[in-house]
Amino acid sequence: MAGKGKEFIAGRHPVLEALENSLPVDSVWMSRGSQGPAETKIREYCRELRIPIKLVPPAALNRIWNGNHQGVIAWRSAVPFYRIADLIPAVYERGETPLFVMLDGVTDVRNAGAIARTALATGAHGMIIGTRDVARFNEDAVKASAGALLHLPVCREALPYAVDLLRNSGVQVVGAALEESVVPSELDFTIPVCILMGAEDTGIASDLLKMLDRRVRIPQSDQVDSYNVSVAAGMLLYEAMRQRRSFL
Repeated sequence: MAGKGKEFIAGRHPVLEALENSLPVDSVWMSRGSQGPAETKIREYCRELRIPIKLVPPAALNRIWNGNHQGVIAWRSAVPFYRIADLIPAVYERGETPLFVMLDGVTDVRNAGAIARTALATGAHGMIIGTRDVARFNEDAVKASAGALLHLPVCREALPYAVDLLRNSGVQVVGAALEESVVPSELDFTIPVCILMGAEDTGIASDLLKMLDRRVRIPQSDQVDSYNVSVAAGMLLYEAMRQRRSFL
């Protein structure tokens, strides 16, 4: 992995310049104990732009970058990030009924890419991801999405904030969970809806579960523990499209 490539930006001032010019940045890695005016500004921009920042030992940065990284490396994003506060009213203003998909703890780029592809195909208006425990939105994710991530708006937000904003904007938040849940056909997907998918191993975080309007489960045989998250998301998104289009 070591070397100079289009996936990274290395050095205090190059990273700071990228942030100042709002270049798409997936995350920032900073050497533990790094201090100084540039580092302070980088932290401020990361908070403002909701960019994950990870403190790592210098050896971790050395494995990524051959040259002088000055203790700071930014991972480029292959897609721009939007604000959910801007996206929701834009959908309403077009006279459309919002449909979003939200990912909590989905870290595999292939799953994230596959969900984005299905979301675009089923008429979703955007994908919402968190600021931690999330897949890296790099070229591999774009490839897994078959290019869908270049057309589907992606919002990176603190998820409790996003759920609260969605609900206050009239969007029902439905989470995939087993407990106290109904099957997809029992839900009304013709109203504004956001489908929340959790990680396959841990599911939806407990703080988000408490905020859900409804919970939904997909029936399955007892021969498997659960569906792959991208497959489950596809089933729910298809049901939303089926209900919204009477000819299906």
